[in-house]
Amino acid sequence: MKIMDEFKQFIMRGNVIDMAVGVIIGGAFGKIVASMVSDIIMPPIGLLLGEVDFSSLYINMSGKTFASLAEAQKAGAPTLNYGLFLNNVINFLIVAFVIFLMIKQINKLQKPAKPAAPVTRECPFCCSAIAIKAVRCPNCTSQF
Repeated sequence: MKIMDEFKQFIMRGNVIDMAVGVIIGGAFGKIVASMVSDIIMPPIGLLLGEVDFSSLYINMSGKTFASLAEAQKAGAPTLNYGLFLNNVINFLIVAFVIFLMIKQINKLQKPAKPAAPVTRECPFCCSAIAIKAVRCPNCTSQF
């Protein structure tokens, strides 16, 4: 039963719950970014590069001729799908940039933490730590 209590304590810690929420939101956010990349960003880039669809770029390693990547994959031919890789790299860069911008804005919105008021001070005679309200050092008995 001890292990279950430790597990319950671990799960209920704030940072584990925060991480779980982050993973769930990240999954949903990933779908939005993937749609943004494939439906909004990649078409203009493809148009600028001569109407190239990156996802259809591949190197056929079988020696046979195929009209498309889908046809080559259906036939089971070995292919290097560098177009899909480029799409994933661009997708990653966009996600990383958007997360960077979000964190930057969140940091601007957060108020800086006020430093805690000191509870001790140093005795000028013996350099030991004493309470702020003390009028006499408990170590060297000097008066302030």
